[in-house]
Amino acid sequence: MNILATAMLLAAAMLIVGWKSRMSFLRLPELPRISGKPFPDVTVIVPARNEAPRIGRLVQSLSGLAVVVVDDHSTDDTSSIARAAGATVMHAPDLPEGALGKPHACQYGSLAVPTRWLLFVDADTWYEAGFVPSLVQYAEQEQLEMVSVFLRQHTLSLPERILLPYAFGLYFVGVNAGNVNSSVSREALANGQCLLIREDAYLKLGGHKAVIDSVIEDVALARLAKKKQILSRVIRAETLGSVRMYESFQQIRKGFEKNSFRFLLVNPVSGLLVIVASIAYTSYLPLMLVLAFLHQWVAFACFSLVPGLAMFPWYRSIGALWMAPVAIYLFQVIALVGMVKTLFGAKTDWKGRPVG
Repeated sequence: MNILATAMLLAAAMLIVGWKSRMSFLRLPELPRISGKPFPDVTVIVPARNEAPRIGRLVQSLSGLAVVVVDDHSTDDTSSIARAAGATVMHAPDLPEGALGKPHACQYGSLAVPTRWLLFVDADTWYEAGFVPSLVQYAEQEQLEMVSVFLRQHTLSLPERILLPYAFGLYFVGVNAGNVNSSVSREALANGQCLLIREDAYLKLGGHKAVIDSVIEDVALARLAKKKQILSRVIRAETLGSVRMYESFQQIRKGFEKNSFRFLLVNPVSGLLVIVASIAYTSYLPLMLVLAFLHQWVAFACFSLVPGLAMFPWYRSIGALWMAPVAIYLFQVIALVGMVKTLFGAKTDWKGRPVG
């Protein structure tokens, strides 16, 4: 096969994979705004460690609801800011042997107030006024016991704008929306940033205590829910809820180092698809160099646009033309470091604690 045919095949593969991954995400049901009780029978539980810059925004966005912030040994003003914003503050006990901070804090917070529903949210999220009533009403109308929500991503800094759209695009290559929301498929997915679960179902799962040693506790809960036949669904809420996951390159690097390879291991088939897509994307630059070496300048110019066009549905801006090629290789380095650390049992420092 000559080089031009190879370039055309690779370009087609990259374009198909990029657009297919976006379609996989969009096939997740969108949370509708539903009229319901303004203050449903729900307790919002927020595990928080050194979240002073953002905890007030979250609590204020949930005004009128019962919000419990579980302060996980913060060294900043997380507790005082959360309390001033209207939350009840609990202080997590010391970590048991082998436990990780987030699931431990979630489990402790679940003991706070006995309500029909428990809503676990991260401190870097915030919500429109109708979000929680709509979510609870949606779960009750659909007779669901657990609902996990992907929120609208806010990317402000340059590293966020470069890396996060590509990371999500690559991740959703391995996600089948129909399978994750099917009770007969073993494919499991959840987003721990926003997870609603009925209290009796939570107790049936064993709570976060059942996944207290998992770095990706949300996916572990989703797998357990399928095993125990908990009626669950993964949805989107891109108009009613927001999140800003990381605020610097260092946070992005550490966050994906500790998570990326573990996600692939949880669902091997999905993980294989992500690996194949990653190989296709990283083949882009070597093929570009070969085209340049052979003075195939028209093909070179056309092929240079392919990563940006493939990832355009995720970036949704013309900046994809230069950001996607940068993200492909920068993210690959982060993912490889994460893989090596996972395989050799090395830890990643996360909020002052070794995690791995």
